[in-house]
Amino acid sequence: MNLLDSLSGGLSGSHSGTRSESGAPSGPEGTPICSRKACRQEAAWQLLWNNPRIHTPERRKTWLSCSEHRDWLEDYLRTRGLWKETLPLASGTQSGAL
Repeated sequence: MNLLDSLSGGLSGSHSGTRSESGAPSGPEGTPICSRKACRQEAAWQLLWNNPRIHTPERRKTWLSCSEHRDWLEDYLRTRGLWKETLPLASGTQSGAL
């Protein structure tokens, strides 16, 4: 039995959406959604980042963001020295894992 699977099923308020093949959260129809906790808005931006302590320099992780939370998420990553680049999320684009 996987402990994380058993915990995720019992948490109230857990993320009810699914994840795309890339691991990014998606809404009921596969629409990419914002990575900000409890936000259900459609994503418009992809924030590329990596943690230099554990990732190779060329590796990029991706958070998706709606327009409202873009600045908040970018500031969070910048403050920790993780932010690399913010790009628009083209419609139909599947980005890297979260």
